[in-house]
Formats: sequence, C-alpha cells, structure tokens
Amino acid sequence: MAVCIAVIAKENYPLYIRSTPMENELKFHYMVHTSLDVVDEKISAMGKALVDQRELYLGLLYPTEDYKVYGYVTNSKVKFVMVVDSSNTALRDNEIRSMFRKLHNSYTDVMCNPFYNPGDRIQSRVFDNMVTSMMIQVC
Repeated sequence: MAVCIAVIAKENYPLYIRSTPMENELKFHYMVHTSLDVVDEKISAMGKALVDQRELYLGLLYPTEDYKVYGYVTNSKVKFVMVVDSSNTALRDNEIRSMFRKLHNSYTDVMCNPFYNPGDRIQSRVFDNMVTSMMIQVC
C-alpha cells in the first residue's frame, strides 16, 4: 500500500505531500527528499542515452527494509514520488505505473484550474481525495 505520495516542483520544493501514518510523517518527508538525488541521476542518464523521451516512469528509485520508493517525472520536470510498503508483494510494476498516470492526470486537472497559481502548494480537495483513494485502494 502507498504510505506517502509527494509532488515536487521543478526547483525541488514540495507542492504536495501526503502520508498515511502520521507518526512517521517526518521519516517519509526525509525519504522523499533523499530520493530527489536518485531522480536527478535517472533524468540525466535518460538524457544521455537514446531512451524514449515519452517514458516518464522512472521505476524503483531505491528500496529500504520496510519501504520501496518509486518515481515519475513529467515533461515539465515536476516529480512524483511514491513510497510503498514493502510487505505488499502483490503490487506489480504496471499497477505502480497506472497509479502514477492517475496522479499525473489529476495533477493536470489542478494545473488547468484558472484559480491555481503554478508553483503554489496544491490545496485542491479533488486532488486530495484522489490521493487518499489511491492510498486506501492499494491495500
């Protein structure tokens, strides 16, 4: 199950972070922050290699003993980071991809809102409800 979902701006500051067990919130913030280095490495490696530029899914960034951290980057260099509980072995790579696509579509809806200023924290209830449903649905 996804325990933390974060949207990180191009300049590496958080636009949105949501984590499930509130007692581990600082731990998840740290995991998201440390994963940004891996995301930057993968993005620069993709730029050098002849990789399909439409492939936005970065895959597994790094595993820990209890969690796995996955990444996704948009064409505008906004990063999505998802921390998943390692005990959930039924969660496959294509399910993680579809979760990121769903998150990207919802993020696009937020960006299309004329009352949202790009670069501000995401405070959309619709986006928050979608993230909450993703965190519960994967159990």
